[in-house]
Amino acid sequence: MRVVLVILLAAGLAAFTYLRLERAGRRGWIPMGCRAIAWGALGLLLLNVSCPVRGAPQRPLVLLDASLSLGAPGGRWAEARDSALRWGEVRRFGDERVSSDSVPTRGRSLLAPALLAASASDRPVIVVTDGEIEDAADLPPDLLARSGVRVFARRVRPDLAVTAVSGPARVTAGDSIPLDLQIEAVGDSAPDTVAIEVTAGSTRLASRTVRLKHGAGQAHVVLGSAAIGPGDHLLRVALSRWTDAEPRTDARLHLVSVAPTPGVVLLAGPADWDSRFLYRTLREVAQLPVRGYVRLDADRWRAMSDLAPVPAEQVRQAARRADLLILKGALGGLAEGSLARGIWSWSTGPSRDSAIVGDWYLTPTDASPLASAFLGQPVDSFPPAIQLSSFQAAPGAWVALNAQLGRRGSPRPAVVGWESGRVRRVGVAVDGLWRWAFRGGSSEQSYRAMVAAAASWLLGGVDSTRGSARPVRAVVPNGRPLIFEWVGPGAAAPLAVVWSGTTGQRADTLRFDGSGRANVWLAPGEYRYRLAGGGGGTVAVEQYSDELLPHPVTLLARSPRVVQPASRSAARDWLWLFGLCLAALSGEWLARRRFGLR
Repeated sequence: MRVVLVILLAAGLAAFTYLRLERAGRRGWIPMGCRAIAWGALGLLLLNVSCPVRGAPQRPLVLLDASLSLGAPGGRWAEARDSALRWGEVRRFGDERVSSDSVPTRGRSLLAPALLAASASDRPVIVVTDGEIEDAADLPPDLLARSGVRVFARRVRPDLAVTAVSGPARVTAGDSIPLDLQIEAVGDSAPDTVAIEVTAGSTRLASRTVRLKHGAGQAHVVLGSAAIGPGDHLLRVALSRWTDAEPRTDARLHLVSVAPTPGVVLLAGPADWDSRFLYRTLREVAQLPVRGYVRLDADRWRAMSDLAPVPAEQVRQAARRADLLILKGALGGLAEGSLARGIWSWSTGPSRDSAIVGDWYLTPTDASPLASAFLGQPVDSFPPAIQLSSFQAAPGAWVALNAQLGRRGSPRPAVVGWESGRVRRVGVAVDGLWRWAFRGGSSEQSYRAMVAAAASWLLGGVDSTRGSARPVRAVVPNGRPLIFEWVGPGAAAPLAVVWSGTTGQRADTLRFDGSGRANVWLAPGEYRYRLAGGGGGTVAVEQYSDELLPHPVTLLARSPRVVQPASRSAARDWLWLFGLCLAALSGEWLARRRFGLR
């Protein structure tokens, strides 16, 4: 409609100029027509009128599954990759990495983030995968409906895999190392038995025969730590004398640290009910080896596990090298010179004569690392403590439990924690908390939760041998990142690290996110790391990955919902309109000169 109005207006103005103002008569028809055409073209260009046209098809965006499953035996990676390159512009997906590897290396099959990012463009989306998508149930249906899916399903090959190995991360020298492992068979040709062996480097530690039932089997292997000695050791649990299509699933790794002294040391002198229940609970909730020593007479010490005599020097060495040192009673200078990250003192009064005997009922506070242990629990109705020692909290200390004598009077601190340099400390000023565990029910659960929370907080301090950051898991599957968490003082800051492996050394930087964690992607292998400022350790990336085992196909092939792209063509995109305007103006000038018009 606007085009017609512009043309009519241009023709009317041209006619008014030549027939009314200049009165050119019949000789003015030619320049008048040229002026009408030129003004009409100029009007269309000024308004930039447009009209709908059929849009040109856009090059599709192809999301290519780059998880390890496409490169496993029976996987069709080459076929899927070549097809994706023919169909459009390729973007790889699988995990959170940004990578353009020519081989599938992703340790997961996550499609949702890539599909959401691709939907921001108007281009057609094609998903090329083997159908084994981990987050298929979380895919938005509307985005999936607009996308095409091409499935290159895996051809399942017979395989036998060690799918899991679990055991303690740290043991004390002389202790046994129990390992639990699982074996699964893929395909129809599963054997009845299979041999496995456990090695540490070139040392063969154990071998077992595992019986398989319905294609799966479990085994329990106990190793002696004396065979490998103190230090970090990477244990390899592998199928023995077995060959199949996928050797990367035939072995799993487990890192164990053999310490010359236990991680948690409890010293009690003399023995009482609190020390007994505390020792038992620590062994149940702590993740580190626990040793308890009780002083019966003078300097005569016995182990709390079996009451066997223990030399006093051995007790002093254990106290010095423990990660968490727990002191119950008056033990003199045993804590002096200790390298412990946490020290937990019970009955911290200067002497037991200063203790006030009575029924001390406890109430929790809201702001302490132990507050979660008492959530929803009627702590003030739990059995009371039997006495309270005088105690003065250090500046900046937090209070976990307050005590009131007979539920009356002003509350006094009963369980307090604070940090002194790099060492974390907790002080317990009451006796009789063993009653909580003895009574059972909610009081026992709160006692266990309190012990676990206190031990966790005390062990959260900086370990001088490990540094300001530590790996969440020392061994990760192929294609997954090593995650380091910040444990140093203050806010997390970039931390330089040097990696040493079979390929030599390389320097890197750990960059922590808002939650204090940093991801590091490494190729399969064993690595030693050394942190700036001190500390280090051993980590490993396995050849094994869950992606190498067949999983159900969760994403089926489908055609996309085709939407014809809409487009409009504007006047200023029409080059011929500019040419028509110039030609009409030139024609008008020539005609006016020919007829003697100015």
